[in-house]
Amino acid sequence: MPPGLPAAAPPGWGYDLSVFSDTFLLAFPALFSIVNPIGASLIFTQVTAGRARAESLALARTVALYSAVLLIASIWIGSAILAFFGITIDSLRIAGGLVVAVRAWALLQAPEEAAARKEQQALQGGRTVAVPRWTEMAFFPMTMPFTVGPGTISVAIALSAGRPASSGWLVFYVALSLAAIVVAGTIWLAYAYAERLMALLGVTGARIVSRLAALILLCIGVQILSAGIKGLALTIVRAAVAS
Repeated sequence: MPPGLPAAAPPGWGYDLSVFSDTFLLAFPALFSIVNPIGASLIFTQVTAGRARAESLALARTVALYSAVLLIASIWIGSAILAFFGITIDSLRIAGGLVVAVRAWALLQAPEEAAARKEQQALQGGRTVAVPRWTEMAFFPMTMPFTVGPGTISVAIALSAGRPASSGWLVFYVALSLAAIVVAGTIWLAYAYAERLMALLGVTGARIVSRLAALILLCIGVQILSAGIKGLALTIVRAAVAS
């Protein structure tokens, strides 16, 4: 159960609405902050430099679609994969929270280095990847790992691991899926209008937005980590009492 959700509540529309709102308000900023479409759009403009406007729009739309598919797949089947390998929810929360917190701290300390790493993922040899068609770069490297990398997937799985044990699990997954779709929509908007966005914000403005997103991401990482530690501690106490 993600932090902020009520531990127990009577079933009904009020409870479902509470589960939906709390889940969405936790998932959307977490996914948006780690994807950081505004900061990534700065590099997207470099990758698509020299290409026709129609190709750039088609690439932005396709990357957003692939990103939505990856996020939703991670949300819906991530827990099943963990169960197959015998990984507990609390262990995933601790690991996922650490991954998010460490990544956010690195972004806060040196956002320029993080942007340079993403640029190296999207570019080869210091120049735009030369391919006959934009479709050949839509999934790799533009979607994976440039837009939705391992860190983003781990956050999506960590969020899905907080599924409530009550009847609100379907509403929970719908809220997570909607958050993923909204994030994919922001990816499409940021990439499709990357040139205008960069002209409006400038390099400095984009870095400021990236730092703010990193701060939010750090708070979310600590929140996920604390929930995992709390759950693990309760499990240990219960096992000790039972023995």
